[in-house]
Amino acid sequence: MSPGCRRESKFTFPHSTPGHSDTMPSLSTEKAKTVLKEFKLEEKETSIDNTMLESENYTKFVNEFWTAKQRQANSIHEISYRACYKPQLPRFFIDLFTDEGDTVYDPFAGRGTTLIEAALMNRNIVGNDVNPLSHVLTEPRLKIPTLAEIEERLNEIEFDQLEADIDLSMFFHKDTEAEIVSLKNNLKDSDVDNWIRMVATNRLTGHSAGFFSGYTLPPNQAASQKSQKVINKRLGIIPPYKNTKEIIMKKSRSLQRNLSSETIEKLKKVGLSAILSSKDSRETLHIPDSSINLTVTSPPFLNIVRYADDNWLRCWFNNIDVTEVEKKISLCRNVESWSDLMSSVFEELYRITVSGGWVAFEVGEVNNGKVELDEYVVPLGVRSGFDCAGVMVNSQDFTKTSNIWGVNNMKTGTNTNRIVLFNKPK
Repeated sequence: MSPGCRRESKFTFPHSTPGHSDTMPSLSTEKAKTVLKEFKLEEKETSIDNTMLESENYTKFVNEFWTAKQRQANSIHEISYRACYKPQLPRFFIDLFTDEGDTVYDPFAGRGTTLIEAALMNRNIVGNDVNPLSHVLTEPRLKIPTLAEIEERLNEIEFDQLEADIDLSMFFHKDTEAEIVSLKNNLKDSDVDNWIRMVATNRLTGHSAGFFSGYTLPPNQAASQKSQKVINKRLGIIPPYKNTKEIIMKKSRSLQRNLSSETIEKLKKVGLSAILSSKDSRETLHIPDSSINLTVTSPPFLNIVRYADDNWLRCWFNNIDVTEVEKKISLCRNVESWSDLMSSVFEELYRITVSGGWVAFEVGEVNNGKVELDEYVVPLGVRSGFDCAGVMVNSQDFTKTSNIWGVNNMKTGTNTNRIVLFNKPK
């Protein structure tokens, strides 16, 4: 196996805690609606609104469900990734709809926010993302080496004066580049090496001193080689030397800063039975029927950045063929093609969800608020067999309760998440 190439986790499919029925729901649809209606955070009452979609009436629940003075998320989440939600979002649903030992799934796992938070809450996890970088970023945070092990391994790696097989001079000082290539060539498939690879992948480029590169775009964006030359010329900069070992150790300490030994052991235990795959989310036959208690996910939206443009350098470092991955990723140019894709995803979600289980499907708006994807998601889920319990709008500093269906993120100084809730009927 080449350094950086990932294989799917070997697993025995996790089961619910002894005594749990595989059809056990934490809440019925009607009970969940009552909980959301009566929910208060900082004495803010839930605002109720209704909308009609395809001759059916659906409820919208508007409140700050997890934002007001929210509990600080665990430091292990602090991995930069494009369009990721806060850990408090999946925690809300995991706490509401599951018990310890239940199984939580994310078919569009991204940086692994849902999976890591579920593992912290002692749930079994199943994750999938056609992007293999998701696996690179997630698995090492379940199998966490000690700081001493990381430092010892870094000191074992000989830094030779090597050049990359592509021109990276616009991003890195030549000595930094040599260190990056040495890491790329020497990291193997072990818990400590996978951790180092994960941190290095996250530290490749960014706009502060904590990254290997000179000044460039924020770490969850990407610059091409040509664009970086323009940035360097405009700012009059030459990439300075960066000590990669020091940066990796500093980030490792930051990621682990509020992890207890008990939490690390909990994550490792969950990680032993975790399923982490890189398949099309419409074709996940490796996941058994009626095995998932809760799905919390946020699918890719319309007009997303091309994969190769966004991840070419991270893929290079991890020996991933970016063009092959991009072929597997569906780019939806309009809401109709996006709906066709999500329809098949919902059919698969219905198959794998236990009777009484839940799906929390976080969506947003596109085309400057002209397209509201939750209006499309509700019918898709219902047609696949789910009951829709309503649409939650988690709104921070929200002031207007009328016409909430059309509120655009940050458009009125308001930051919102929209989550469509589905329940698989018994």
